[in-house]
Amino acid sequence: MTQGESDRSAEAETTGAQTPYRSGFVAVVGRPNVGKSTLTNALIGTQIAIASSRPETTRKAIRGILTLERAQLVLVDTPGIHRPRTLLGQRLNDMVDESLSDVDAIAFLLPADQEIGPGDTMILSRLRSQYGKGQAGAHAGAAGTGERPSSDGQDAKDVWKVPVIAVVTKIDTLDREALISKLIEVEQFGAFTDIVPVSALKHDNLDEVRSLLVDAMPEGPKMYPDEQLSEERPEDTIAELVRGAFLEELDDELPHSLAVVVDSVIYPDEDAEAYNATDKVRVLVSIYVERDSQKPIIIGKGAQHLVQVKKRLRTPVNRIIGSKAKLELHVKVSKGWQSDPKKLAKLGF
Repeated sequence: MTQGESDRSAEAETTGAQTPYRSGFVAVVGRPNVGKSTLTNALIGTQIAIASSRPETTRKAIRGILTLERAQLVLVDTPGIHRPRTLLGQRLNDMVDESLSDVDAIAFLLPADQEIGPGDTMILSRLRSQYGKGQAGAHAGAAGTGERPSSDGQDAKDVWKVPVIAVVTKIDTLDREALISKLIEVEQFGAFTDIVPVSALKHDNLDEVRSLLVDAMPEGPKMYPDEQLSEERPEDTIAELVRGAFLEELDDELPHSLAVVVDSVIYPDEDAEAYNATDKVRVLVSIYVERDSQKPIIIGKGAQHLVQVKKRLRTPVNRIIGSKAKLELHVKVSKGWQSDPKKLAKLGF
């Protein structure tokens, strides 16, 4: 070997040893209540989105940022895709379509403890229509007839324009034999790029999910600072925390028509004559329901629900604001807001 050949060989080895940085967007999709927010929170390592056992908890496309040594992923936690009963429901579905419009990979969540059903078939149909290659998109038509699309033995590279990874969630609810049967069922359901089982609740197999998502990303630069965990404004994050706290506080009593908006964040005026260093930041929050009869449910006897929510959120709100804050909750009625375009716009939908 000549000196030149030796130098080129050494250079090739060095280049091959360098791992390229990867970055991109992953849409986390699935039916309502399949564990999208729980998985997003577990992958990021902190609460980014509300996680609840109630269906249709997520009402916005929450973007969580996962920064690793050689990759950065933006996980877009989408509302559950469903057949809408209100204008709000249609807006949520539209939000999912928008989130899917420009992503580098898709994590399609299928719960291990539930049968694959019409809702899953509808989502697969959407994905095939938007991201299917060639004849793959044509298979979507089967979903409309109630016939389940199958993989038809196709290689995933021939089916999808971007990687579509089936994430089988809630595996802690199955024994080994049942899990194997479920994975076979998922494999037959669609020609996915990869299939990975996970229990976000038990943090089982999360590393494998991260690894698959990183491998699915294109090479690219870091998009956000290491310390940034979300794209959400502080006001939006606080509003979601308040709604999540009421989900936990009231459980089945909570009206589905609850909406939360942070109207303003008022900082003490240090130049004011009456300024006191112990003054807190005021966070003014409006909580909307659709009927007068729902207000007492939210407030509780002796305002106990409001008091409990304030106590629960004291520390996280202080952390978001960066100072001691006072949460001021006001319950209001906005009749029929879920089906009123103007009211939906006012509430951020």
